[in-house]
Amino acid sequence: QVQLVESGGGLVQPGGSLTLSCAASGFTFSSAVMGWYRQAPGQERELVAVIVDAGGSTDYADSVKGRFTISRDNARNTLFLQMRSLKAEDTAVYYCNAQYRQLLRQRNYWGQGTQVTVSS
Repeated sequence: QVQLVESGGGLVQPGGSLTLSCAASGFTFSSAVMGWYRQAPGQERELVAVIVDAGGSTDYADSVKGRFTISRDNARNTLFLQMRSLKAEDTAVYYCNAQYRQLLRQRNYWGQGTQVTVSS
């Protein structure tokens, strides 16, 4: 049974920092493409950052480049998102995502989300 459990969200002032974590289980974490997405009220879910499996290659949404860093610890089956210089527009529910191929099928799983609120 695949599980993705996010933690680390909360309320932070503009300019502050937060680090999100996603504990993964039920699949081969090191082989999966892992990502962070976010969804603000009234808006569609959008990709924030993605990290590929073994090579660790990363990609970011233009809105977070230079401020957010995605990383993974394959030994602990954990995904991270370090967020710095946070802005009000970063306020959203942040979701962990896992994608991998199992035999001939592409699997796609989501965590339950963690709320990040940037406000003074």
